[in-house]
Amino acid sequence: MKKLKERWGITSNFQLAVIFVVFAITGSASAWLSKPLCALIGFTKEDLGLLYTPIRLILIFPIYQVLLVIIGFIFGQFKFFWAFEKKMLISMGFGFLFKN
Repeated sequence: MKKLKERWGITSNFQLAVIFVVFAITGSASAWLSKPLCALIGFTKEDLGLLYTPIRLILIFPIYQVLLVIIGFIFGQFKFFWAFEKKMLISMGFGFLFKN
């Protein structure tokens, strides 16, 4: 845990625990929200068959990104999660979104 705290620039075990809780809540919430979003869009398992799961997983990704920052803010860790989000999106090739 010491290396992880150093890598993330975290000073306390409490802050590390809060960050883990935010990751857990965000993952569960994004998976939970993807089902009604698919229904709202009109994607059903019956209509799409084997494509339903990959499409749902693709929908989970943007939901997760947004929820991570929102839930991080609620838990008082906005600065950490905003930096985490920017770093992740830049590494995925979306760095043009953050150019000044």
